[in-house]
Order: sequence, then C-alpha cells, then structure tokens
Amino acid sequence: MSSPATGGGRRHDVLSVLRAAEAPLSIADIAEKLGVHPNTIRFHLGRLVTAGRVERVAVPPSGPGRPALMFRSRPGMDPSGPRNFRLLAGVLAQNLRTRPHPAESAAEAGRVWGRQLLDGRVDGVPSDEQAVDRLVGILDDLGFMPERAAHTPATAIGLRHCPFLELVDDQAAIVCPVHLGLMQGAMDAMQAPLTVERLEAFAEPDLCLAHLGRLPGQS
Repeated sequence: MSSPATGGGRRHDVLSVLRAAEAPLSIADIAEKLGVHPNTIRFHLGRLVTAGRVERVAVPPSGPGRPALMFRSRPGMDPSGPRNFRLLAGVLAQNLRTRPHPAESAAEAGRVWGRQLLDGRVDGVPSDEQAVDRLVGILDDLGFMPERAAHTPATAIGLRHCPFLELVDDQAAIVCPVHLGLMQGAMDAMQAPLTVERLEAFAEPDLCLAHLGRLPGQS
C-alpha cells in the first residue's frame, strides 16, 4: 500500500498502478491496491482521462447488470507536464551568438520564419496600406501588441510587447534581429512594396518602433 497522498501525488499513484498492470483495472481494483475509497479513485481517474493520460476500456458483459468500467494508462509522456521554452530559446539564441555574423544570422532566421508564416496566404501584390495591415495582423497574432496610433510615426509600427521579453536583457543582440527579420520576411513573402528597414528597440520604456521604408525601384 502506498503512503498517503493527495492531489497530484495521489493522481500519480493511480497512474503508476495502471502502468504496472498487465491488463485494464476497475475502479475497485485500483482502490484496493492503494487502500483508498473508490470515490477518490473515480475523481482522479476522471482528471487523468480528461488529461489524456488514461483511457476507458470497453469490456463485454460477463453477466447481468452493467459491466464495470475498466481503465488503462495511455502510452506517451505527460502532455500537461512542465515546459521550459525559455531555456530552449536561450540555448538557440546563444548558438546564434557564436556564429561569425550573429546579428545577420539571427535576422535571416527571422526572415525564414516570416516567410513561413505567409506560406499559402499570399493573394496578389498588396498596396502599402494592405501590406502594413497584414503585417500588423501577423504581429498581433504573435503577441507583439502592434499599434498605429497618433503618437506613432506614420512610417512606423509601434510594438507594445516583446514575446521574448525575458531574453532581451541577455540576448537583445539576437532577439531584436530575429524580430526585424521576421517582419522583413513576412513583407517579402506578401510581395509588399514596403519593408521594415530597422527596428528601434525601446524607443520608449514600453514601445519599440518598426520603421518602414520603400523597397528600391518602388515608387
């Protein structure tokens, strides 16, 4: 019998019992193995089924009455487990910093990202206004909180949030070029007559400015 546990600990116990079993188990089977009330097992099984860690198993009736509900664990790692995307982003940024031309490498990575975001979504050559509106929409989807407000220059898009803010202190030389490249790649993919010439990071404490410019040969 396992030691007393509650919440996630008891849920882990239920999952461990199911993983160790050679065949599906009923609520009563699990309750007996853990020495707890069946209602407690029923509650935790419900959470595990919702999380995709456990599945119900249909069994044919062996006699009169409803057959017992049977359960087994589902293979695979916990989809609701902890994540550390910040660490991964930091590792990738540090890798870019070790390259011969880190800022350009970062910008090119951003351009590839921006082009991929527009894959299959290009519908004719946009006007200046259409291109900027589309870019603002992309940036909004990515969490940059873009704006074209009265206090923002007519030739710039304001960015009120950095989705990688936690990395900026240590990796601004990589993060900002990635964002610049992202916007340039998106504009390139939509065949816009404009591009983003430069990114002015923290023009104000809560505002970055993406400065727009016309491509050579575009009137």
